[in-house]
Amino acid sequence: MAILDNLTKAAKDFFIEDDGAARQAPAPAPLAAAQPAQAGPPAANPAPAVTQAEQRHLDHIASLLAGDGKDFGAYTKMVNSMAGSGLTGPLLYQTAFNAFAALTGTNQAALLASAEQLAHKLAEDRARVLQRHREKMGESPDTKAPPGPLALLHQRETQLQAEVASLTEQLTQKSQQLREIQQQAQAEKQKTQAALASYELANAAAAAELQAHRQAAQNFLNPSPSTPSSNA
Repeated sequence: MAILDNLTKAAKDFFIEDDGAARQAPAPAPLAAAQPAQAGPPAANPAPAVTQAEQRHLDHIASLLAGDGKDFGAYTKMVNSMAGSGLTGPLLYQTAFNAFAALTGTNQAALLASAEQLAHKLAEDRARVLQRHREKMGESPDTKAPPGPLALLHQRETQLQAEVASLTEQLTQKSQQLREIQQQAQAEKQKTQAALASYELANAAAAAELQAHRQAAQNFLNPSPSTPSSNA
């Protein structure tokens, strides 16, 4: 039968590899991609696709999932390989498991335990990466790891903000002092001008009075010859 020929070819293509390829198996495709077709209809409004991961991240995840060819990652690879033959749903997973168990001697309990180990490994690695990310972002001040460039920039930003705030406060204080000095100077100027005006009035009055008395003295103390003597 054609389907059996396809299954045989899928299993053969999966296991007949050179030693280097077997030890550096690529990361298995996400399990969601190989879910049975009858698992349920797709969501009405699926979430937007995540930006494609960088190759270095894909390589890192692949290294985490690489095993000895008898773990759940290898089984998932076989599932993906047999899915190309047209199998879907429970038949796909059961057929792949039967072939996998026959070739590796792995039982169901060991296979599922391997899946748990891989999930735990991914969770631990994610926790480590998130911790380092928080260190780079400066969100873990108690860590012993050296701060990253972003954390250093945040520290410098905080320092400059504090300096700007201090300078702003000083500027506000100096501006207030300047306004007070200007007000005092204006008051003193007005006082000085008023004093000068008062002096000018007093001086003018004294000068006028002096001139009047001087003129009178000249007129009365030095009478002209034609003026009759008071003894005549």
